[in-house]
Amino acid sequence: MSFGLPSLKVKPEYGCSIKPQEGPFGVPDPLVAGLSGTKPKLGLSHPLEVSERNFHLNQEKMNMAMLRNIQGLHAPLKLTMEMKFTSKIGHLPFLQRSNFQHDVLTGKHLDLGFEDILNLPEHCEVAGQPHAVVERSLGIL
Repeated sequence: MSFGLPSLKVKPEYGCSIKPQEGPFGVPDPLVAGLSGTKPKLGLSHPLEVSERNFHLNQEKMNMAMLRNIQGLHAPLKLTMEMKFTSKIGHLPFLQRSNFQHDVLTGKHLDLGFEDILNLPEHCEVAGQPHAVVERSLGIL
């Protein structure tokens, strides 16, 4: 019995590896491709990398499937609508955005992660005059 849940097994997305553009000595040239330009061309460095990138998406799909099986179709539809509304809440561009309502709906407010410690407003490098930031976002400047 599967109950319509997605598979928990890790399935690789890529079947073949892609070789980077090589220089004259068989090594990727960082002056041509750039230091960050060679990383995407190398492919996956570990089999779990794809699974870890899509962890939250897979977890959300599985939770929605379980919710649909337990409570019916209306529960995931209502939750999806509420998450869509929380992502469209407007704010001024110079204010910090916390997404706390979205975190409560998804359950991320209970997790302590990297962004909770190193993403504090006092460590933010972007600070400007509010009027200039709003005018730039509106295309006036």
